[in-house]
Amino acid sequence: VHSVAWNCTGTKLASGSVDQTARVWHIEPHGHGKAKDIELKGHTDSVDQLCWDPKHADLIATASGDKTVRLWDARSGKCSQQAELSGENINITYKPDGTHIAVGNRDDELTILDVRKFKPIHRRKFSYEVNEIAWNMTGDMFFLTTGNGTVEVLAYPLLRPVDTLMAHTAGCYCIAIDPTGRYFAVGSADSLVSLWDISEMLCVLTFTKLEWPVRTISFNYTGDYIASASEDLFIDISNVHTGRTVHQIPCRAAMN
Repeated sequence: VHSVAWNCTGTKLASGSVDQTARVWHIEPHGHGKAKDIELKGHTDSVDQLCWDPKHADLIATASGDKTVRLWDARSGKCSQQAELSGENINITYKPDGTHIAVGNRDDELTILDVRKFKPIHRRKFSYEVNEIAWNMTGDMFFLTTGNGTVEVLAYPLLRPVDTLMAHTAGCYCIAIDPTGRYFAVGSADSLVSLWDISEMLCVLTFTKLEWPVRTISFNYTGDYIASASEDLFIDISNVHTGRTVHQIPCRAAMN
């Protein structure tokens, strides 16, 4: 499994896998059980990342190594839109208003799709390694984590460079935006997670509990806690305001 994501109402969990499918799980509201709702079939290579429409609880987009991006209705399991792109897709994210989708591929190329027409409206090839991508909550800034240890900040929609943040001493692998819009966090190959004030573009806190490259990070829905994971055999959950670990979840394998 390469990717998991909750829908906007917290009622469905999706997973994307090397078995070329995505699966959608309906989660019981009181936590008494779970049932596999539906399997999304059609990709001819691994589903490396997926993301839900931030405004629609049943629409989900998938990015695959087969060079396509697909939009699915999680109720029927049918693919409603498909875009053929130029490379193996490894990253995908929705603009917070649900109008655009950004896709990154293994060749460090960024494509912006108009969701309504499901056609590319912008393409840009970067001269450096691009690892993960994200919009801020208002949709006027776009972030790229790079193999140079930097976070590139671009103005949206022009994708004009605004700032280069010297974030880490090794490659920056992942980025997460605090749902309140105040912070963003960056996970790096140097095993650290840095927390940044989004208005000042300053690092305000560093989380140091992991010993291996940080592969994935995520805020909870209130923005008070952040989870991070790596090849360490646990998921660390820390308080965003104090930096202290509040819980660690043991794992049997490396996380990605």
